[in-house]
Amino acid sequence: QVQLVESGGGLVQAGGSLRLSCAASGRTFSRYAMGWFRQAPGKEREFVAGVSSSGAYIYYEDSVKGRFTISRDNAKNTVYLQMNSLKPEDTAVYYCAADADSFGLRGLRASARHWGQGTQVTVSS
Repeated sequence: QVQLVESGGGLVQAGGSLRLSCAASGRTFSRYAMGWFRQAPGKEREFVAGVSSSGAYIYYEDSVKGRFTISRDNAKNTVYLQMNSLKPEDTAVYYCAADADSFGLRGLRASARHWGQGTQVTVSS
């Protein structure tokens, strides 16, 4: 079992940057693939970015490629999402998620088993 707590959300102007953090409890963090999802008002939750347990494999949703960077520090049990060149359409609640490693992060992307409470990101135009 792993518990996840997100931080770093807030209000930023378009073109600005934010860095989200997700701190995980437990001693098995390094075994999990980790990811970020988001849910905008009136929309379904969508996958944003994911990283394998070792950090060797990273996957991004097309709309954030080149703007967002996911990384992890297994020594600190933390995964990060650096968000640059933010757009109003990035406004959403951002959730951290964890799941067992799988090919192409398919398990994480389809049905992550562990979730944080979410952190609000609001981008003003």
